[in-house]
Amino acid sequence: MPAQLAALLLLLLAVRLPLLWLGLPLTAAELRALLVGERLHGGAIPYRDLYDGTAPLAAVFFAGLDAVLARPVWLYRITALALLLIQALRLNLVFARYDVHPDRGYVTALTYLLVGSISTDLDALSPLLLGHTFIVFALSALLPTSREGYDNRRLFRAGFLIGVGALCYLPLGLFVLVGLFAVVIFAASSFRSSLLLLCGFLFPYALVATFLFYKEALPDFWRLHLQTGLNDLISSGLPAGLQLRVLVVPMLVLAAGLLRALGTSLGLVFQVKFRQMMLVWLAVAAAAAAVEHGAAPGVLVLLLAPMAYFSLFLWQHDRKLWWLELVLLLLLNAALVLRYRAYVPRLEAILHMPAESRFGLTPDPRYDAIRGQTLLVLGPDDRPYFYNHPVTPYLDWTLSQADFGHLNEYAAVVRVAQKMGPKPPAYLLDQGSHVPRLKQLLPGIFGAYELTGTPGLYKRK
Repeated sequence: MPAQLAALLLLLLAVRLPLLWLGLPLTAAELRALLVGERLHGGAIPYRDLYDGTAPLAAVFFAGLDAVLARPVWLYRITALALLLIQALRLNLVFARYDVHPDRGYVTALTYLLVGSISTDLDALSPLLLGHTFIVFALSALLPTSREGYDNRRLFRAGFLIGVGALCYLPLGLFVLVGLFAVVIFAASSFRSSLLLLCGFLFPYALVATFLFYKEALPDFWRLHLQTGLNDLISSGLPAGLQLRVLVVPMLVLAAGLLRALGTSLGLVFQVKFRQMMLVWLAVAAAAAAVEHGAAPGVLVLLLAPMAYFSLFLWQHDRKLWWLELVLLLLLNAALVLRYRAYVPRLEAILHMPAESRFGLTPDPRYDAIRGQTLLVLGPDDRPYFYNHPVTPYLDWTLSQADFGHLNEYAAVVRVAQKMGPKPPAYLLDQGSHVPRLKQLLPGIFGAYELTGTPGLYKRK
């Protein structure tokens, strides 16, 4: 077993590290995470001092990484790799410990990691990747440990972990449906067990809501996290068309595994029930992906768990072992071809799949003159923050329209004045001719800015 685990780790590093070493451009989601982490590490309270829809626990996690190292892009990449590896090994452990399939070994982890390496989207740390780790850990708590059924503490823990996952990425809260289905098929007292699961799910939300209540941030928590926070994640992911093309290989593996699973008879009643639960897991994963039209950063991770399970039926012992080895070899080659397609001439055009790196962010050369400055961007383009620091709550321009979109209202003007703070940013970047009107409405704050030689860039006197 140690030899198999070592071989698995070496294969993972051999597939993923060369591209990371060559360098991947910063994604829009990573830049937003860096900025959120920096603001929270600087003392900002989520939803009170920041117009951003990042889920609260994900935002706190980003702040923790920023406390380790400022703007830690390489640390984000290492963390994403570690999270994917942890998910694969944990899922493999659960499948082996509970005998969900007659065959054992590290095939589950191998398939999980190979398919997870197809797209560089999972090389970037995202709230979805972080939250999905808690969902994977909740799986073992959803399974009964004896014929008598559940231990109440395990059910509460399962709901709690799903709630924590939702606090990292809101649509993961749909996985409480998987928990409720597991209760129905495994528990003797379904109603009581369901209440325990739901109490566990709501408990982390109650803790976060209590904290934000005392920090006077609760109203904006409901508005930014539960209502409009998803919109920004859609815009920071890959195009939905490219995401769908990337999912072709995982879907083929999943479809082949499903066909063989439905035609395979299992000896234990528990194994049959577990297969039913994984079918529900697959449906919930598809629903969670559809919430953001399949364009959320890291959406591929939602399919990895059910795909890894049903692929066990695909890899199960067969008289024609050469056939299984051939399919596994084809999967490895597909992962390598799709992952490194940008480095093979004309391969992107042949596959009609541009590399994910082409959708990365690069600094805007027009603003190379300002670095290490405090800045407020009045517009949707965040790239000027590459080498500068936000100091106001107005990080997400769409959400900031709650103030800047209602400047004809006295209350909105007052909020802008208050949230500019005692130390306004050294520079303003106006992407939509907002400064002239702001100078008329708030001359004491915006009147101190004068236009520089760069169009749209204002410097504080």
